[in-house]
Amino acid sequence: MPPRTGLRITFLGTGTSTGVPMIGCDCPVCTSPDPRDQRYRCSLWVETPELQWIVDTGPDFRTQCLRAGIRHLDAALITHPHTDHIMGFDDLRRFTFGEDQTIPVYGSAETLTALRRIYDFAFNGQNRYAGYLKPDPIEVTGPFRLDDTVIHPLPVHHGRVDTTGYLFQHAGGARVAYLPDCKVIPPATMDTLQGVDVLIVDALRHREHPTHFNVAEALAAARDSRAATTWLTHLSHELSHATLEAELPPGIHIAWDGLVLEL
Repeated sequence: MPPRTGLRITFLGTGTSTGVPMIGCDCPVCTSPDPRDQRYRCSLWVETPELQWIVDTGPDFRTQCLRAGIRHLDAALITHPHTDHIMGFDDLRRFTFGEDQTIPVYGSAETLTALRRIYDFAFNGQNRYAGYLKPDPIEVTGPFRLDDTVIHPLPVHHGRVDTTGYLFQHAGGARVAYLPDCKVIPPATMDTLQGVDVLIVDALRHREHPTHFNVAEALAAARDSRAATTWLTHLSHELSHATLEAELPPGIHIAWDGLVLEL
């Protein structure tokens, strides 16, 4: 690939919590020969000329890293502590192999509290050895920087819990927003989203769901945000890539595992 001058976004996973194909399912999407219908759990790899980081470490994280060729990470951002977004967290240990090597882990107070509980061995300070996971937790309370990229937290409602999406604004100019799990976008968050270059948003299925956008709600969010381009993610086995892509309006696309955006 050419040298990076701005943001490079790689979709490591675009599926919902069960993944696609789903265990024990023989539906047309789960048995589809289209590789775009094969979806690991949601995760995003962001690269800039200066740094690179991951958003979420679901149960497929190790396989995703191997498939994408990830060899280095400078940070991990976590949207929320549901199992499909954090159960590969210990595989971050590969990036903290040095005895004093840590990795910054960004998340809300609620997310970091859950991570400390689930991965107590990594956070309690008693296992700071070479080859072990050594996270450096950093609470997200507002915009922060990763070198030349300003990152804005995007609080959204995901059923009974809140999740943190992220807006990446690199010095090169592109503004990319990532909202993989949401049901309601509060007004303040929608204000931050106005006019983004790329919106990546939850679109679970056509039918209504209590904690996720369906396709119609995702399209409404794209319209309300005035995003230049929108990519749908967190897709279930009820959505065929080819069928849905043919139905979408201009400027709206379906993401797939391995898709790379150069911005």
